Amino acid sequence: MEMGLTNKTALVTGSTKGIGKAIAFELAKEGAHVFINGRNAEEVERTVHELKSAFPETSPQNAAADLVDRAQREALFEKFPNVDILVNSMGIYEIMQYEDIDDAIWEKYISTNVLAANALTKFYMPSMLENQYGRIIFIASEEAVMPSGQMPQYGVTKSMLLSLAKSLSKLTKGTEVTVNTIMPGPTLSENVQQIIEGIYNDEDMPFSEKEKAFMASNLPQSEIQRFIRPFEIGRLTAFICSPYASAFKGSPIRMDGGMVPTIF
Repeated sequence: MEMGLTNKTALVTGSTKGIGKAIAFELAKEGAHVFINGRNAEEVERTVHELKSAFPETSPQNAAADLVDRAQREALFEKFPNVDILVNSMGIYEIMQYEDIDDAIWEKYISTNVLAANALTKFYMPSMLENQYGRIIFIASEEAVMPSGQMPQYGVTKSMLLSLAKSLSKLTKGTEVTVNTIMPGPTLSENVQQIIEGIYNDEDMPFSEKEKAFMASNLPQSEIQRFIRPFEIGRLTAFICSPYASAFKGSPIRMDGGMVPTIF
């Protein structure tokens, strides 16, 4: 399906790996000019080159910055004053016991997973409203609606994004600007794959079998019994960014592999 994204500009945060990188590639596949973001300038530049090589008709740009740092955000805004699409994909997560989460950790998670995304949205949304077109997407998690209890500091921040997106969507009434949240389930990022390979270190065992064993033991509630691939989240995101998805307003959109057992 042609998504109508040719020559649109898109800033995807945290886009040098994982879901963010997959989103960047799927947007570029549709002809969008993607601004690649990450804290490591070398990784960002490498991803820009990968994108340009794969989709030479597009013009990816280096948007390296630590978005938690206000000065670096301001420099980014000066370099890229307008975008058609903003995908807030950057985030941190870690399994932690509640009693081990002190105020500094809470503040780090809220600053990284919520406040940085809010700052970017607050900057770019006015020009989108003025131009009568724009797409803002927050990447959350099934933890936002079904906390596992294994990472409360992460789940809370993802729930906050759902509320923020719904509130901001109210400001887009009557326009072609949309604000939505995508909630991926367990996804096969580079880190997750390394963890599974470490658990099942039998070199003769194919990864597909390791994945099945891990899902059966640790995530039996998953209906697909495999990890979601990042490109699947990327394709969904590309559609939500397209002109054909303008009726999604303030929506929490789940791609959780059946992890969440409730109707809504």
